[in-house]
Amino acid sequence: MKASRPDRPPIDAGDVPAPPPEDGAGRSGPQIIAAYVKNLPGKPGVYRMFGEDGEVLYVGKAKNLKNRVSNYAKTGGHTNRIALMIALTRSMEFVVTATETEALLLEANLIKRLKPRFNIILRDDKSFPYILIRKDHAAPQILKHRGARKKNGDYFGPFASAGAVNQTLNTLQKAFLLRTCSDSVYEGRTRPCMLHQIKRCAAPCVGLISEDSYGALVDQAEAFLRGKSNALREGLSKEMAEASDALDFETAARLRDRIRAIAAVTTDQGVNPDGVEEADIVALAQDGGKSCVQVFFYRAGQNWGNQSFFPRHEADAEPAEIIAAFLAQFYDDRPAPSLILTSHAPEDSDLIAEALTIRANRKVTIHAPSRGEKKKLVAQTRNNAREALSRRLSETATQNQLLKGVAKVFGLDAPPERIEVYDNSHIQGTNALGAMIVAGPEGFSKPHYRRFNMKGDDAGTNDDFAMMAAMLRRRFSRLLREREDGAPVPDLVLIDGGKGQLSAVMEVMADLGLEDIPVAAIAKGPERDAGREAFYMPGKPPFKLPMNDPVLYYLQRLRDEAHRFAIGGHRAKRQRAIRDNPLDGIPGVGPSRKKALLAHFGSAKAVERAALSDLEGVDGVSGAMAKRIYDWFREG
Repeated sequence: MKASRPDRPPIDAGDVPAPPPEDGAGRSGPQIIAAYVKNLPGKPGVYRMFGEDGEVLYVGKAKNLKNRVSNYAKTGGHTNRIALMIALTRSMEFVVTATETEALLLEANLIKRLKPRFNIILRDDKSFPYILIRKDHAAPQILKHRGARKKNGDYFGPFASAGAVNQTLNTLQKAFLLRTCSDSVYEGRTRPCMLHQIKRCAAPCVGLISEDSYGALVDQAEAFLRGKSNALREGLSKEMAEASDALDFETAARLRDRIRAIAAVTTDQGVNPDGVEEADIVALAQDGGKSCVQVFFYRAGQNWGNQSFFPRHEADAEPAEIIAAFLAQFYDDRPAPSLILTSHAPEDSDLIAEALTIRANRKVTIHAPSRGEKKKLVAQTRNNAREALSRRLSETATQNQLLKGVAKVFGLDAPPERIEVYDNSHIQGTNALGAMIVAGPEGFSKPHYRRFNMKGDDAGTNDDFAMMAAMLRRRFSRLLREREDGAPVPDLVLIDGGKGQLSAVMEVMADLGLEDIPVAAIAKGPERDAGREAFYMPGKPPFKLPMNDPVLYYLQRLRDEAHRFAIGGHRAKRQRAIRDNPLDGIPGVGPSRKKALLAHFGSAKAVERAALSDLEGVDGVSGAMAKRIYDWFREG
């Protein structure tokens, strides 16, 4: 049996056929596939088709593996895309599953991870933000959250953007006065903070509200986020009237402000059709062989924003096929709402709904409405998809022209698919950090940006040439290790610098045997004037581009984006260094000793200046420990 690659799921060897003799050598694609069909079981499962050098061509699922794969063994009746895929196939692998639903879930996961050439791929590297109300503290905290949902509490979302979350958090602070501070800040408070002064926190940290009363505010905030805003407003209005009747005008005014805050967010939502409390609206627009899928998020009867996606697929892909692939991959790592409204009925709609129901542990319905308010909402979403696709196609056409110009300027054989731009940032060698940005036909590819934390000799130098060389050595040494696994290779490397930086980088590329990758440097003009940049390439004299050349503007944008990314990381690193307590790095000084030292001296700076005899006088600090602390500051 052919050995499975280590990054793939285990295969049930009892149900999976052996590969054809000689791994398909001298056989056509249909013949290779036909050899597998003889031993395939009539069970649900997932199949993978591989080309030369182990390239993953396609991942598919089947209710009956034998019947499904046998279709590929036929020599006619296929679309051009499928016929090419079959012709390129040199081996296959299979995973047998208990049900077709399980096969669908595994297929979606493998497609997202392996990104096969002939599958429809959702290019989605974005994690959506949520609002989290933490429940692991006596006074629950409300905060914005991204990533794995490991903290104990209730999550509300997703929101389409951080801005939408911040706006809602702002409303929740005004309406429900919940704390947003961290536990360490909370525990250290001795008087109310500024948020309490501006009426955005009830100050549970200093006991200005009882635990039960604060818990009631938390319950009200959760009710609001679950769509019970009308009942909540009615209750608050009743309380306000009672307070007013009792001449407690201060309480009545606070309740009035809370009602206004709730009303502000529930009335400024655009289109909010009746009967849509929790739903995702998914609509597809197609033009020129490209697609845009627009998703609107409705939660708690409110519009929590929208997002555009541009899946990769062949030009002949059908809408039902694209929507089905999108739903399976989009909800692979995020919870689905109870209702998903679509512009086109997806393939295997019932199967996808069943899979999402299992994953969400509640009923999930997929519906393509044909009339009523829900159809109008889908139509509006589809209009947004058309507009987004139109903008994307226009930008892509411009981008393609620019990349053709880049290829001409630097003598490339074809327009580059991947340009990597490098810059570094430091102050006299301190807090040194390198940065790589990536651009291509789709514009900037931010999920592939990388920062390099320069350490040791790399970080201790003020030599820009050496720092650039160190960064490129790390990047391309890793590329050499990962190249066989399909790691992307740049078509052009652009570095921010001049002849010196280029020479240092070319030495690295020569050492690594990567002189076939085109490298160029962009140097700032005299007095750093934009438009007067000089370009350097190995074996060529420096040259400049006309000041009104669009390609020059494009290369300036690449350089400026790399600089922005590098200096942003450098500033964050510098801020972290400023915030770090000098006592944190001393061996043997844990939280208790640090607390004792700060209580005794008042600040870390005072500890640093303290005499050895003063350090020995601190409770819990032995003579040996005092000597260690004293030497730490004198030697460091």
